[in-house]
Amino acid sequence: MYAWIGFGFACFILFSGNVSGQALIASRSEEGIEITDKGKKVLFFQARPKSLNGKYERAGYIHPLYGLNEKSITEDMPEDHPHHHGIFWGWHQIIWKGKPIADGWSYENISWEPVKLILKKRKENIAIHSEMNWKVKLQNGHQMNAVKEKVIIRVFKSAVQYRIIDFDIRLNALVDDLEIGGSDNVWGYGGFSLRLNVPDDISFAWDDKKLTPRDSGVLAPWINFMGSFEGKSLPGNGVAVFPKPLDSGAPSSWIINANPSMQNVRYPGRIPVALSRKGLRLRYRVIIHDGSLDDETLKNLYAEYLLVP
Repeated sequence: MYAWIGFGFACFILFSGNVSGQALIASRSEEGIEITDKGKKVLFFQARPKSLNGKYERAGYIHPLYGLNEKSITEDMPEDHPHHHGIFWGWHQIIWKGKPIADGWSYENISWEPVKLILKKRKENIAIHSEMNWKVKLQNGHQMNAVKEKVIIRVFKSAVQYRIIDFDIRLNALVDDLEIGGSDNVWGYGGFSLRLNVPDDISFAWDDKKLTPRDSGVLAPWINFMGSFEGKSLPGNGVAVFPKPLDSGAPSSWIINANPSMQNVRYPGRIPVALSRKGLRLRYRVIIHDGSLDDETLKNLYAEYLLVP
């Protein structure tokens, strides 16, 4: 059986009732889906468009994301950057036929129309399948479906020291001659982003190499963010982010911030890339851990992720 829930002009398809995969349980509401593991909160997927006093409206992102101690480690629409939303993805430059038509980072001339939401359970994980349209407002006042966004978020059963969440993002152009790009400046930020609570003791590392934020970006295959994300009263913990390499095999380019802001796996950067009807696929693994994972363990976990088809 399926349950249909209408939000505006969109319909969501959900399995009726809660969906469980042994310890994992997904509970649905009119706003979205909450996933728990052995009774502890893991994340909430914001399926319905959400705004701040009618501004910065967005659908299809994660907030809250919880640490292993069940404390939220993300922020949504913070005062300093109200267009940031937990774990989200967006691009400043949306270009059609050589002309900018929308800003998918600051939410100018664009909205996200939810189309479909499905939960699937397997033995080791629960998957959220989300589909939505990027609707662009043209100069003549008409709206155009520009991009079909299909996202799969897989939440795996927690291990003792860590929890794995996978993101599989597919973007298909619905019109010809479409391009997307990051901000048109030296930072070039855009793409997969995490608006984490930034503690005073945050540090960044890859393969035992300490990383320092810089304007031109940081090159690293993956990054481990360490600090007291869940508060100083709790043990230090971490968030490791593994981007799946693209065809070029080049290490990912990052924007990392020691002050409150997003942490961004920058793609494609300042120079836009064509988005075809065949589409673009971007994949990431996020590991929430207790801070005790050494570099060798993280390297092994990254190597395992590279083998995921």
